[in-house]
Amino acid sequence: MHKTMADTPSSGADHTYGFGTRAIHAGAQPDPVTGARATPIHQTTSFVFDSAEHASSLFNLQTFGNVYSRISNPTVAVLEERIASLENGRAALACASGMAAQMAALLAILKCGDHIVAASTLYGGTVGQLGVGFARLGIETTFVDPADPENFARAMRPNTRAVYGETIGNPLVNVLDIGSIADVAHAHGVPLVIDNTVASPYLCNPLNFGADIVVHSATKYIGGHGTTMGGVVVEGGKFPWDNGKFPEMVEPSRAYHGVKFYETFGDFGYTMKARMEVNRTFGGVLSPLNAWLLLQGAETLHLRMREHCRNALRVAQFLQGHPKVQWVNYPGLSGSPFHALAQKQFRAVDGHPGASGILTFGVKGGAAAGEKFIDACEFLSHLANIGDAKTLVIHPASTTHRQLNDEELARAGVGADMVRLSVGIEDVDDILWDIDQALERATG
Repeated sequence: MHKTMADTPSSGADHTYGFGTRAIHAGAQPDPVTGARATPIHQTTSFVFDSAEHASSLFNLQTFGNVYSRISNPTVAVLEERIASLENGRAALACASGMAAQMAALLAILKCGDHIVAASTLYGGTVGQLGVGFARLGIETTFVDPADPENFARAMRPNTRAVYGETIGNPLVNVLDIGSIADVAHAHGVPLVIDNTVASPYLCNPLNFGADIVVHSATKYIGGHGTTMGGVVVEGGKFPWDNGKFPEMVEPSRAYHGVKFYETFGDFGYTMKARMEVNRTFGGVLSPLNAWLLLQGAETLHLRMREHCRNALRVAQFLQGHPKVQWVNYPGLSGSPFHALAQKQFRAVDGHPGASGILTFGVKGGAAAGEKFIDACEFLSHLANIGDAKTLVIHPASTTHRQLNDEELARAGVGADMVRLSVGIEDVDDILWDIDQALERATG
């Protein structure tokens, strides 16, 4: 199995590489056989062993190398090392989608009878996975308002084994106080898992603020072009898995030759467990071609995120002053209740907190006017995705969050009049023109 440590390149003898350099180079080397500078697509299911002894050592996890692409693949490993480096993490596991990454991250440490405390403002698919899918497995989730970290503390139970939240909620666009919630999780001896999809590794590194595990839907900003599904789990390497609450991390694994993951692999034992006990058996595996496509996106992540932030701030300011708009929610606005937290946790772009490219607003006239606005857009794309180079628009209550009932919609902060924009990197004047003409047509 291929090693997944983010150490190429992160620093030289006396030099630390910047984000942009690591976005292009981390995890990759020229191909030793052909000299190819671009990472090859290793489109193969399996790998030849040097000998019977070599095969045995690979299966026993006594040496690193590749066995079968459902476990590891050289192209996928480059993506894993790159994202681990960009997140300042110890190791990473790539999966078939963001939902697969989330599942692998949690099932690596949860079992029937365990409990999760999660933010109520999560993406609708995540609410469904935790609240319905995991419930069928006997894993219960309590959803709490993340505005007050004490809500997490009040919901903790003796069987709680993880706390879960999103750096920036989708679609509420609320900013999570990562450090304060990490303190709550650690006081109860459990890890904080953060979905960093909307912020991306460029704007925020949750591990720096106390998170223990980071997940991404790489389909979004990491890929950046709306072409490729993928997800990544990143481990910080600092959580004490031997604290007595996670015996499956320290006892012999029944699922894999009796290996003791934490004892054997130390600060990347959690990632190895997620790889060998979850992804290998549940099969949420990223293909080599998709890994290669996501690597292309990662190379320009730092450039695109700056443009997303610049354009989104301009759009938010424009909407804020528009007579046809009832309200605007964007953490980059100085009047946002999340502005101070965004300044603390996010990289600055042109002197403003880089609050990503997602914003929400309400058109005067309610849900009907919001639907007319979407239909009146000329080049803004009406589809269920975010993080694309193209500007995207959707009505969450009737689409991405349609599976939620009225109570769950209210808890998630999704109103009937909410319109979500994922602001792209087109010329901002064109984005503003399309929004303006659509608002005029929608409101008569």
